[in-house]
Amino acid sequence: MNSEELSNLVVDALEDIKALNICKLDVREMTTVTDWMIVASGTSSRHVQALIDNVAEKAKAAGYPAIGVEGESGGEWVLLDLQDALVHVMQPKVREFYNLEKLWSITTPGDVAATKA
Repeated sequence: MNSEELSNLVVDALEDIKALNICKLDVREMTTVTDWMIVASGTSSRHVQALIDNVAEKAKAAGYPAIGVEGESGGEWVLLDLQDALVHVMQPKVREFYNLEKLWSITTPGDVAATKA
């Protein structure tokens, strides 16, 4: 499985549990840390946790165990590191405040880095 297939698996896992406003960002040309950033919203801390758990489970089954998880205790913003994909699941107010899509979508004119999944 390549990194793009992993990013698609993440999007599918998020859609399974009804994530809101999923955005997949191709950051391969911007950083060497990861290839993809996937940002999604959950409606509550429980929903955010369920989304992260489902993504982690599906990725592990596909041979991509999580390297780390941050923010589980609060449930407002949880980051799942799958090495080739970073998954950010946030509650809507937190997502609006940090606006990661805008931060990581800076491109030259004519390029498209973000895609709505």
